[in-house]
Amino acid sequence: MQIFTNKIIFLVIEKIINFINSIFFILLIVALTFALILSPPDYLQGDSVRIMYVHVPAAWIALASFSLISVLSIFIFIFKIKHFHLMSISIAPIGLMFTSLAIITGSIWGKPTWGTWWVWDARLTSMLALMFFYILFIISNKFIKNKNLSEKVCGCVAILGLINIPIIKYSVNWWNTLHQPASVRIDGTSTVDQTMMLPLLLMLLVLLIYAALIFLMKYKTEIIKMKRNNIKNL
Repeated sequence: MQIFTNKIIFLVIEKIINFINSIFFILLIVALTFALILSPPDYLQGDSVRIMYVHVPAAWIALASFSLISVLSIFIFIFKIKHFHLMSISIAPIGLMFTSLAIITGSIWGKPTWGTWWVWDARLTSMLALMFFYILFIISNKFIKNKNLSEKVCGCVAILGLINIPIIKYSVNWWNTLHQPASVRIDGTSTVDQTMMLPLLLMLLVLLIYAALIFLMKYKTEIIKMKRNNIKNL
């Protein structure tokens, strides 16, 4: 039954990967065309505002990825479903990559805007803390050999790190920071002009598809590893 289920999962994953590969580069070219060519420069920041089209989606995906890992970790504690842990450790490297990308692009954007590469701003500091939570999660999974203990430690790290998510989100409202307040809000209101919103959403779509592609490949690899370990333990 388990073998049959894994086979179905593999087939579905392969079909989704093939579909993503067939559309990804077309969407990437369209998104980059809007972001780099068709969207206007900012009246104050000029062309440096184009960093937003990578920085903002990367930050959104970083926060969403850790939130998802935390929710999956809670479900693991409650329902003991092994595949949730496989999904979590497959998402973690993606979240770390996008967190790092958000921090790096933010620093590059900060230099012409703030006149410095880095400040210990509440938003920047809490994003740096998120990166360390990701690293701690990945290290716990990789180096703790006892799988049950590894899952518990990873779960604790994820649930503890969840506290940092609202801090990142609302830090610009709670404290006096250099970082600007949110331009796109959950209620749908936005201070971003439509000529910039469309490229922003297109880049978000492209990066989400890219994240999904990496996740599926990583998830498939983790399932294969689990099968091999089960065979060795027979």
